Amino acid sequence: SQQRLEIMDNLLEWRKHQRKQLIVARETLSAALHQQWSDTISDLLKQGFPELQKMNIGIYWPFRGEYDPRPIAQYLRQHGATLALPEVVGKDKPLCFREWWPGMPLKNGAYGIPAPIKAKAIRVDALIIPVVGFDQHGYRLGYGSGYFDRTLATYQPQPLTIGIAFEMQRLENVYAQPHDIALHYIVTEKGIFRTEDHELKFISTSQCKDG
Repeated sequence: SQQRLEIMDNLLEWRKHQRKQLIVARETLSAALHQQWSDTISDLLKQGFPELQKMNIGIYWPFRGEYDPRPIAQYLRQHGATLALPEVVGKDKPLCFREWWPGMPLKNGAYGIPAPIKAKAIRVDALIIPVVGFDQHGYRLGYGSGYFDRTLATYQPQPLTIGIAFEMQRLENVYAQPHDIALHYIVTEKGIFRTEDHELKFISTSQCKDG
């Protein structure tokens, strides 16, 4: 209906506006604060998710002020994890995760984000996902291209999904659409939050570890 189209248009506008504001806020963080929050997030991942050490983990190459997952990924790899970086293989296609290790040669992929060259494709058990914004129901606001949701839709069973954000990226509601998939966990500098019954709930690292 006409009304629904107007709502969708408004929602796209609203999301675009939120996205822009949240990215600017993140990019203008002081280096010291960014480092401090990032260190806290790394510690929470280490303490709360020891099972990651046995998994194939999809990570991301940080851009635009995102938390840099490479140090924690290196730690997990030293403890037995296999790492993979996403490659955009087509506009409406799911992401292809390719094995990655520090120092591996990379090519300049879509959006100027590095991707492994000719590395083998891997089926991931867990995904550490960058978040532009997130809401009280465990949904993320991404960059708007839908790659992660399309990728998750191809996985049965679903991999473990851990969204990474700073607390300042928390929104009341991102107005998730039917195709959006809530994240299992979101980790910020304030702690670990688990999505339970469509609500984001704070849990301790020991609860998470035993979870």
